[in-house]
Amino acid sequence: MDMLSGREIDQAQLVDWRKLAQGLHARYLVDDFGTGARFLAAVGEAGDAAGHHPTVAMSKGHVDLKLVSPDAIYRDGDTEHVVEWVTQKDVDLARQITQIAAEHGLAPDPASVSVVELGLDAADSATIAPVWAALLTGLVDAQGHGSPSDEVRDATGRVPNLWFGDADEQGGPRQRFHVEVYVPAEVLEQRIAAAVAAGGTVVDDSDAPSLTVVADQEGNTGAVCVA
Repeated sequence: MDMLSGREIDQAQLVDWRKLAQGLHARYLVDDFGTGARFLAAVGEAGDAAGHHPTVAMSKGHVDLKLVSPDAIYRDGDTEHVVEWVTQKDVDLARQITQIAAEHGLAPDPASVSVVELGLDAADSATIAPVWAALLTGLVDAQGHGSPSDEVRDATGRVPNLWFGDADEQGGPRQRFHVEVYVPAEVLEQRIAAAVAAGGTVVDDSDAPSLTVVADQEGNTGAVCVA
């Protein structure tokens, strides 16, 4: 199934969900473990019927869900790539889960979802990616998983994705590791303001709102991103 564009995802108007990095993310507030378990049992039944399931994490007070298709088709001219991305089946199941949550009396908290990705500037990502794939996930085939690039992605979602930048784009001393934090658009300004209030400095907002680079007092940088 073809991957959906950002415009198509926006047009779906999934009010409980936010597109962050590759997938759709939602958080629902629960009063106790039993409430969350009953909700997830109903989500599981819907997923069984659809032949598609979310990734789920439950902690005190909330349930987090991620929807992404591991077999989305990305078309680059005449070339097709199988990638991890949002497809129509994710949108359809997201709508069902929204309805299930309403039936269980659960309130969504979309502003609280976030995703962290790591970046590493490299002269030859194809050479070093297997090392990082093995180090982060234990599996060298995590290199290029769900991506046409050398990006390292853990299929089980245990660790953040690691993407590779071009080390030759910068000269002199530089920060080679980078942190990207994906947040919902409605909390972007608040997140940046909090970092600045804590002593950080906005050093590059030329790609805002999709990417804003913030530096700490020692010059280390991180990026706040919206999909």
